[in-house]
Amino acid sequence: MRSAIKLIGLMLVLLSAPAMAMSLNEAMAALPAAKAAGQVGEQPDGYLGVVSPGGNGAAIVRQINDARRQEYQRLARENNIQLRDVESMAGKKALEKTPSGQYIMLNGVWMKK
Repeated sequence: MRSAIKLIGLMLVLLSAPAMAMSLNEAMAALPAAKAAGQVGEQPDGYLGVVSPGGNGAAIVRQINDARRQEYQRLARENNIQLRDVESMAGKKALEKTPSGQYIMLNGVWMKK
C-alpha cells in the first residue's frame, strides 16, 4: 500500500513538472514547418513573432529570438553601432528573404507575402 502511494505521488510530481524547454537546435529545425503553417512570421525589427497561437510557435520564437538578440548585440558591439540599427537591417533582410505565402509583419499587421 505504501509503495503504491509513493508511486502515485511520484507520478503526480512527474506529470505536473513543466515540459523540458525546446533547445535552439530543436527550434531551428521546427522553424520552417512553423512558418509554412502560418504560426510564425518575420517582423521588421529583426525578430520572429507568433502569427497564430498554438503548437510550439511561442517556444520556437523565444529560442530563436534569444539567439538573434545575442548575435545582434555582438554585431553592434563589434561594429560600434546601435543595437536598433542592427535589428532594423536584419529585419529588412529577413522580410526580403521571406518566401511568398509566409507571414511578415508590415505596419503592425500580419500579412502573407
